[in-house]
Amino acid sequence: MVEFKPLDPAFPIQQQLGLDAGPVVLINLFTVDPGDEDAVVEAWRADALWMKKQPGYISTQMHKAVGDSLMFLNYAVWDSIADFRTAFSNPEFKNALSHYPSSAVTAPHLFEKIAVPNCCTA
Repeated sequence: MVEFKPLDPAFPIQQQLGLDAGPVVLINLFTVDPGDEDAVVEAWRADALWMKKQPGYISTQMHKAVGDSLMFLNYAVWDSIADFRTAFSNPEFKNALSHYPSSAVTAPHLFEKIAVPNCCTA
């Protein structure tokens, strides 16, 4: 089963789930031991296929760190925290977490787009 750790210990995802905002981006960092790379990708794939069927899901993309790093990054877009919270707390999803290799550690966090003048829009 995957181990959860906060990306921001001052405001972990459990606190974020109690807020109302949207759309939101989930950034989820994974690390694994050598040899568990394929297993973490396959476990994530199963989760992603399940999440794609949930209300409020928009998109997701998995990334692997360049070089010999054993870090992966999932970037997922949701209509709202409420939609993500419903999917994330679903017992079916929680049960699927046991499919991750025992070395897997994940650090999920939710973000909102912001406007930065002359650079990007919210």
